[in-house]
Amino acid sequence: MFFSLLSTMRNSALYRIALCFVCLMILIVFDLLTGPSGMTLHQVIVTLLEGPNGDNKAFSTIIWLIRLPQTLTAIAVGFCLGYAGLMMQTILANPLASPYTLGFSAAAGFGAALSILFGASLPIAVWILVPVSAFASTLLACAIIYAIAHLKGSHSEILVLAGIAVLFFFQSLQSLLQYLAAPEVLQQIVFWLFGSLLKANWTSVWVITAILAVTLPFSLKEVWNLTTLRLGDDNAASLGLNVNALRKRIFIHVALLTAAAVSFTGTIGFIGLISPHVSRAIVGEDHRYSLLLSGMIGSILLVSASILSKTISAGAVIPVGIITAIVGVPMLLIVILKKQG
Repeated sequence: MFFSLLSTMRNSALYRIALCFVCLMILIVFDLLTGPSGMTLHQVIVTLLEGPNGDNKAFSTIIWLIRLPQTLTAIAVGFCLGYAGLMMQTILANPLASPYTLGFSAAAGFGAALSILFGASLPIAVWILVPVSAFASTLLACAIIYAIAHLKGSHSEILVLAGIAVLFFFQSLQSLLQYLAAPEVLQQIVFWLFGSLLKANWTSVWVITAILAVTLPFSLKEVWNLTTLRLGDDNAASLGLNVNALRKRIFIHVALLTAAAVSFTGTIGFIGLISPHVSRAIVGEDHRYSLLLSGMIGSILLVSASILSKTISAGAVIPVGIITAIVGVPMLLIVILKKQG
């Protein structure tokens, strides 16, 4: 009886989600330990318990002003991208879709490049202007696609085609700004586009967390509808689901989450593409479990990338966007090969 109960627990979705949560907690500890300061686990724990005004000012600064905000931002951004990625793949019925499929990333990049290029002439600090501009540009892309979908119908094909058009439009504007930028400004633009956690701070943590707190309750109310949509548009409609209305609602959620994620860290690819596949492989198609787990997998992947970015090259921190791209490509190929098989 005991072994039967143990076997049932191991096969349950909640048990697997709990294991992933434990994995995330372990990675968080490693991320806080990783860096050039040489802090031990005991020193990290003591510094965390003492708070931001601990006895050792150097350790307090390292943990509370640098590492902890970066780690928490990685968790929040990874969750946003993984969570939004699964919703995007569901509403588009496309296993290769991600939050960037509809041009949100390109729009954010354009907004950031615009603020970096012209921000010096404005009476607003660049560190405030860049994320605000990136966020606003992402919402602008959302509004354009939403307007097209409203006019032509919110079918997955319409959304994808409109998204591709928006993607190339903002990429071309982004290229134009890079061409016009002075060398030192161009370097800042390119670094932002790489995707990095180096400029993460407590502001990024609170803003992204606030957007998650507002968005999650509404999207979690749609879990049964999203699961139903996996049956196909016709079958979902026959069960009484308004497919087009659902797509519009989820589309707005995806836009908000993606805007929150990329506005502070820049372009971080493959998290939103890979996380849904890993989530479905672990707990199946039920969005009651797979949606939150996809977000958690996104956090795991980005925190892992953060650790690698600080350990691959001694004395240098590689942008996490480069790490996720390097790791994401083989993972994507594995997904494609499994689909062919």
